[in-house]
Amino acid sequence: MPTQTFSTPGTDTADVAEPEIKEPPLYAVYLHNDDYTTMDFVVLILKEIFFMNEEKAIAVMLKVHQEGVAKCGTYVKEIAATKRLQVTRQAQKAGFPLLCTIEEE
Repeated sequence: MPTQTFSTPGTDTADVAEPEIKEPPLYAVYLHNDDYTTMDFVVLILKEIFFMNEEKAIAVMLKVHQEGVAKCGTYVKEIAATKRLQVTRQAQKAGFPLLCTIEEE
């Protein structure tokens, strides 16, 4: 690990190791298929919350529909949790049971 040398008045030169900086863990956000949430609503969620364009949103919605689950994005924990909460609130408001989960990658 590289060290930096600092000179403090009245003392000898001291070697101080730079602190190690770790990247925060990332979390994947997933949408799960159900028998009630409409495809149009899922596309709307993907566009409004995950900022996908129409083409990408349709592709992810189809993956959710056909495979049962699809990843919508990867974020630091706080942002992933916020997106999950946004999806849940919008789904409840619209009367859909759309399930959104997060998982550490």
